[in-house]
Parts: sequence; C-alpha cells; structure tokens
Amino acid sequence: MTGYSDRDAVIIGAVRTPVGKGKANGALHDVLPADLLAHSLREIVARTGIDPGRVDDVIAGAVTQVGDQAVNIARNALLGAGFPETVPGTTVDRQCGSSQQAISFAAQGVLAGAYDIVIAAGVESMSRVPMGSSVLPGSNPFGAGMAQRYPEGLVAQGISAELIAAKWNLSRTELDEFSASSHEKAARATKDGLFDNELAPIAGLSTDEIIRPGTTVETLAGLRPAFYNESFKERFPQINWEITPGNSSPLSDGSAAVMITSGAVAKRLGLKPLARIHTTTVVGSDPLYMLTGVIPATEKVLARAGLSLPDIDLFEVNEAFAPVVLAWAKDTGADLARTNVNGGAIAIGHPLGASGARIMTTLVNALEQRGGRYGLQTMCEGGGMANATIIERL
Repeated sequence: MTGYSDRDAVIIGAVRTPVGKGKANGALHDVLPADLLAHSLREIVARTGIDPGRVDDVIAGAVTQVGDQAVNIARNALLGAGFPETVPGTTVDRQCGSSQQAISFAAQGVLAGAYDIVIAAGVESMSRVPMGSSVLPGSNPFGAGMAQRYPEGLVAQGISAELIAAKWNLSRTELDEFSASSHEKAARATKDGLFDNELAPIAGLSTDEIIRPGTTVETLAGLRPAFYNESFKERFPQINWEITPGNSSPLSDGSAAVMITSGAVAKRLGLKPLARIHTTTVVGSDPLYMLTGVIPATEKVLARAGLSLPDIDLFEVNEAFAPVVLAWAKDTGADLARTNVNGGAIAIGHPLGASGARIMTTLVNALEQRGGRYGLQTMCEGGGMANATIIERL
C-alpha cells in the first residue's frame, strides 16, 4: 500500500454496535439513542487510545431528530460518554447518508486545517423514534415552491424503489435473488468472524440481530408487496409492485463512530492509520426517482479521484432497496461480485443516521481482510441525493 502525507485525512479507528431490530422487541429498544451513540464514542477512544479531551469536534448523523433523538444528540452523547465538557458536537441530517456526510465534513475539516482529531459518527433508534415522526400533523416541510415545481407530488421511497425496478426492468426474482444473497453473505461473514473487529457489543447483543441465515428466494417469493397503493395505479401504470419487506432494508437500531486525524497528528502520536480519505463528493438527483443518485455520485467521485471502476477493489452500496444496487450496477458497469461482499443493509439493517459510518467501518475492515487498496462507498438519500467516498487502505 502507498504511504500518506502530513496533510492527508486518515482513519485511525472505526467501530459500530451490532444492529438491532427496529421494533419494540428488538435487543436495543431499551437503549436510549444518546446512550447508543455514547457507546460507540467511548469505544472509539478506547480502541484508538486517544484522550477524548484532544478531540476537536464530534459530528454525528441522525435523521429523525425529534423525541429521544432531539436537541443535538451528538453533544448529549459525547457528554454521556464522559468526554470533557470542552469537546463540542453537532448533528447533521443528509437523510440516509447523514453519517457518511459526517465523515466527509470531518475529513474536509482536517484537510482545511480546522481539525487535528475529529470523530464522525451516527445513530438511529428506529424502534424508539419511528421514521417520519418528525413531520408533525398539519405541518408542511416542503413549502409552496416545491408544490409548484412538482405539481403531481413526490412519493415515498418505497414507490421510488418500485419506479426504479420498472425503469431498469428488474424482475421480482432478480430482486429476491439479490436479497437472499445479502443474507447469505452476512451470515457467512458473521460465522467466519469477519465482523468481530468492528463490533462493540451492547445490551447483551454481540452480533447483528436481523440477519436470517438460510433465507431463500423461495421464502422471499411468498412475501406480499409492501407499498401497493391503489391511488398510484393510474399515475404509474408501469409499476409491477415487486418491492416487499424481503427485498427492502428493515427498521433498525444502531450506532457507529469513525476517528479521523491528519497524517501529521497520526505520525506524532504513533498511530497506525487504517486508510486515508482519498476523495469525497455529494450529488443531487431526481427527487421522484430519489434513490438513483448513487449512479452519478459514483461517476463523479471516480472522475474527481482520477480513478476508474477497475481500480476499485471493493464497493459498498447501501441496500436501501434491492433495485437501488442492481440499477447502479447496470448503469455503472460495476462488478456485483466486489459489491457488499459481507452482505448489506437488507440483511444487516439500515439504522438511518448510523448507516454511513456503519458501512465505512465494514468497508475498512473488508479491505484489510482482502488485501485491497481502494474502496468506494455510496448511499442514496431521501429527497434525491447521494454521497460517494473513496478510501485507500494504508
């Protein structure tokens, strides 16, 4: 592997909790979100040996910032983790890519010279704070301008996933085959201990709770469409209603944290970086087909990096829904055999605000395990956006 410079933003540690079911009977339901995030924050400073008082900032992603996840959860969690009161924290929302954006902001701060040591993190307790609960009855978060621009109205992500499946001619069998494969890969990775280095057990949970070993296409074929809506049949006659709970990411609870420093600080403190943040980008895309931003994001980040698809050893594409990854692969030409090699969100889970940091943690470890050099991570996001990040293993 190549070396790194004093100016580089480097990852010196990455950790995550096991992902729990985002339901009342889930293993992490009784853990308050601030405490869930605090667990990953305590663990990252313990594993890296960094004095938490030296952390310049904690940037945490959280999507549904209401109720138990309100009032700047990043600051509340770091104080709950025992960090000194001098350490600040801020919470960001770029929908599903919130903690991947936190990683980008952290790296940009290091590259600009504003930070020496920063933690990028994320959390979501979907069992305690249901998705969409921040939109209060009678409220209108979109405004009159959006209504004028999109007079027919936008749709929920499940309908967007249906539209993608139809546009890219993805059959129910293809979607279910991909989903069964995600469970198979995640179950194998768990059995082989490939997640052990990245996990910080909590509340008696030591492995991801949602993975279903033995999931088959035949089993998934018996599930009914999750987003069937009679009112959309005339507007979207092309939809075949193929999206089910089995080929979608499940409601999930979890947190993750990534420690980023400058190359100079890593050398001065005798730390061994795992990877450097090579290139980051973010794009906007059609808010109706809101999950397709991963395609232009991948193209843009590769162009910025001066790399091409064959240069990338491993891809991580968030499995919000199976058609997102399959459409991405069709349009970019990326190799699915090098994508989500230890399973993805359909099997592991998708705790919204935590997923970007969770996936980065998994990608860093998978590159190390497989001896790869470059990894590319990308995530679709509500409203029609996507982040993409390339890391280089050190």
